[in-house]
Amino acid sequence: MRTEPKTLLAWLCDRDRLPYRRFEKRFTEYGVRLFGNTPTNPTCGETQFRRWTGGKLLTLPGPATCQILESMWPEYTAGELFGAPPQSDPQAPAYDLEQRVRMTAEEALEGADTTASASVSDNTIDELRDQVTSLARQYHLMPPAQAYETGDRLRLAIERQRDRTQVPVQQQDLMILNGQTAALLSVAAFDLGYFPSASSFARTASVFGEATRFTPLQAYADGTLAYIAYHTGNPTEAVAKATRALSCSDLGDVAHRRLQAIKARAHAHLGDVAAARQAIRLCVDETWDRRDELHDEVGGEFAFTLERLAMSTSTTALLIGDAVQAETDARRALELLGQRPKDQQSSHVKASAAADLAHARILADDVDGAADAMTSVWSVPADQRKTGIVVRTARIGRHLSKPEYHGAQVPRTLREQIEDFNRVSLPHRLGSSVALLAIEG
Repeated sequence: MRTEPKTLLAWLCDRDRLPYRRFEKRFTEYGVRLFGNTPTNPTCGETQFRRWTGGKLLTLPGPATCQILESMWPEYTAGELFGAPPQSDPQAPAYDLEQRVRMTAEEALEGADTTASASVSDNTIDELRDQVTSLARQYHLMPPAQAYETGDRLRLAIERQRDRTQVPVQQQDLMILNGQTAALLSVAAFDLGYFPSASSFARTASVFGEATRFTPLQAYADGTLAYIAYHTGNPTEAVAKATRALSCSDLGDVAHRRLQAIKARAHAHLGDVAAARQAIRLCVDETWDRRDELHDEVGGEFAFTLERLAMSTSTTALLIGDAVQAETDARRALELLGQRPKDQQSSHVKASAAADLAHARILADDVDGAADAMTSVWSVPADQRKTGIVVRTARIGRHLSKPEYHGAQVPRTLREQIEDFNRVSLPHRLGSSVALLAIEG
């Protein structure tokens, strides 16, 4: 007879099919990621695991242990993990079935390929390529924690196949897929507020791009390193990395558009208004009808849609003090996004553009209009409040803290809403020391 789980941790281990040995392996791996491979890392013996999942703890484990557990399941705090399991979850059966079907399909494919000794089936590589493409194209609809877990499983699957083949063409294909997965993991880590890890993943992607001579991947990774740099207070480094990325060969128009937008933001952080405006013009004007295999063929998170471009240039306009242009671009981003089917609309782009629109209206002394623009921001679920949204809303909150707004009801309400909104966001809760540094920078 099956025993019902006593804690949320036990429920999650059941859901994710983590008996003690698999749990202990994953716990150790996350400890190494967080603290390095040192003898002082927390460990988990089987007796301890039974106490954790059996609801027998009176106090929480040490801070390092809690940090590892919260990294394993970033949507929960340590206190929640050791608390009671969910009483009811109407989506659980469908979720469990989906997980079981997916894992069974992956196991079946892997089992069918075990006869190969010095190579792997081309079908296996095609399947992995399809999974990477699917993750890239579905990323904007997924909570970043879920995208990270999916990407991490893909990374491990690709690595297993790389270890099995000695065929140069297959090695090349798998290295490119590994690099694309690392690039997506970098975006997910950034969205969660883990900037150092995001940089490491982006460098990994860049190395794979360089090793395989797949320059679109190298350019994408360097562009990611550029926007991580200006979010962490290093705009000069950001300009250099974006400039280096633009020098890569075989890039399509979308790649150039993305990199010029990143470069414009970096110049804006440096206060170089002329260079920022020039980069924005190049975002729009540089069109040669060229495509590449990453930004266009894979697309999804690797693409840079026109609404994302408008959202980005709106933020850049705010940084250089052009509230009129910021409002124009934010409105355009929302208009372009509204032309897409509902199931293809990015909540991140919508909320970010709405926050920029609100900020532009505040700069024009239209606080009531700003409050109206922020309406669509509040609806973003907590697990999808990415770094970009947190940064934008926190900037608005800072502006509304100026003396001229003290005592006014609408600014005070907005500040309180922003504090509540960000308090439960993943970047604020998981990477507060780094994310808040970027926000205050």
